[in-house]
Parts: sequence; structure tokens; C-alpha cells
Amino acid sequence: MKSLKALGTWKFWYEFLIMTLGMFVAAAGVHYFLVPSKLVVGSISGLSIVIGTLLQSAGLAVKVSTVIVVINAILLVLSFLLIGKEFGIKTVYTALILGPMMDLWEKICPVSSLLADGRTSVMGDLWFDLLAFVLILSASQAILFRINASTGGLDILAKIVNKYFHFDMGVSVTIAGVIICCTAFAINPFQLVIIGLMGTWLNGLIVDHFTAGLNNRKRVCIISRDYERIRKYIVEEINRGCSLYEVTGGYSGEKSMEVQSLLTKDEFASVMAYIRNNEINAFITAGNVSEVYGLWKQNKRHKINDR
Repeated sequence: MKSLKALGTWKFWYEFLIMTLGMFVAAAGVHYFLVPSKLVVGSISGLSIVIGTLLQSAGLAVKVSTVIVVINAILLVLSFLLIGKEFGIKTVYTALILGPMMDLWEKICPVSSLLADGRTSVMGDLWFDLLAFVLILSASQAILFRINASTGGLDILAKIVNKYFHFDMGVSVTIAGVIICCTAFAINPFQLVIIGLMGTWLNGLIVDHFTAGLNNRKRVCIISRDYERIRKYIVEEINRGCSLYEVTGGYSGEKSMEVQSLLTKDEFASVMAYIRNNEINAFITAGNVSEVYGLWKQNKRHKINDR
């Protein structure tokens, strides 16, 4: 009953749409930039290219998309056992649609139509293929990690490393990726493997960059005699929580109140506009916060939701 009730929520359909679009974009990156060039960046897609190539060399006509589905199915069991049901259920969906979405991209625009004169690179250069793939994949990973989902495959291994060894997601992606990337020695020359390792390292850096940008918040500290007006605006108009602290001026010795709150960039701009438009005298400092946990992420309609 609880699962059926969740199907009727706005949050479920919002996240379902995000996961679908994220995987549609990720599938394009794999299909157009990774598979033709046979670059094995540290990912399950890269491992699937190795396995698929070895199977084809043995006379078995197995598509890379099929290998992806099989490997992801195995890793999904690990996601349920080691990470949790929510992550596992979401990853079931994203992992199993990667292969079919690659086939869909092939029907929309076949890779062969983009390759000319026997080239194996859509962009005409392996480094450009690598950069395009890493940027597309990293953006998809960061968006899905934010809603406690993943693109499957490598992300499952990275999430396990993140949970049990407490590394940042970018570092976790790099560690898991390097291990997988080394399997490319079975089919690729040394130079291509090095390119893949560099792409894996770059992938980890960009995931951290995108993740920090998506989770970025402002820690705002406002000292003012009109603190009550500011507090009411934050709580009643913006619907964010705040904390009040009594402070004493080191020079004047006067007592005042400080209002502290965690706000998005738009909310911070709104507070600044309110203070400016109402000519409120205040001393304001603000700094970036890249990670926020706890009640802050609950529905904004809760009046006090960051404590």
C-alpha cells in the first residue's frame, strides 16, 4: 500500500522524469562517443565494450547493449543488499533502460551515418570523443546522485565505496573506474588505455564539480536591530527556518541579534532585495555550503525545515 501511495505523489513522477531524461542523455554519450572509438573509460559501458569485443572475436554476435543489461542486472542485486531499497529500486529502472535507449538512439540516428571514410570517431579525434562523453556522463551522474539514484553499473560500485569507505563521490567514481579501465588492456593498445584512465580521472573531478554546484547553498548571517522583520520574512515569506543568536559588538559593546539561515541562491537574492527595499540597516555575511543534510530538504511548505 505504501508503494502504491508513492506512485500518486508529485515527487515520484518528478524523479521518474529526471531519471528518464538523465539516462536518455547518458545513453547518447555512450552510443555516439564511447562505443565507436572503443575508448574504455572506467565504466560498466567500457567493461561491456571489452567483453563484447572479446565475444565477437570468439565468433559470438553479442551487442554491447546486451552485455550492459546483463552486468547491470548482477550489480543491481548488490545495490539492494549493500546500499538500500530506494537506491536499488531507482537504479533498477535507470540501469535496465540504458541498453534499450542506446538501441533507440541507433534507430533515431545510426552511428554509421556520422562516420565517414572508415573513421571510428564521431568527433574526428579521440580526445574530443573522450571530453564529450565525460561531460555528458558526469552531468547525468551528478543529477541522478542528487535524487539518490544512479546510471547503474559503475555508479553502484562507486556508491558502495562512498558508503563504506566515506570517500567523496568523485573519488569513489575514480577508484571504481580505474579498476574497470584496466580491463581494456585485453583489447586496446597501451595508448588508448592511458587515454581511458585520464578520462576516468576527469570524470571523477567533473562529477564532484557538478555535485557541488547542484547542492550549493548559502549560509547567511545577518546582524541587525530589525532582526524580527528579517526573521518573519525568512520564515513566513520564504518558508525557510533560521536561528537567532545574541551577539555583542567588540568595538561598541552593544548587544544585537544575529539571524542565521541556509538559503538557495534565489532565496538569498530575495532576502537581500527585501532588506534593500525596506532600507533595513544590517551587517551581512554569506558563504557557500556544498553539502546539506537532514530536515532542510523537506518540503518548503514546512515553516521550520532546516533544523
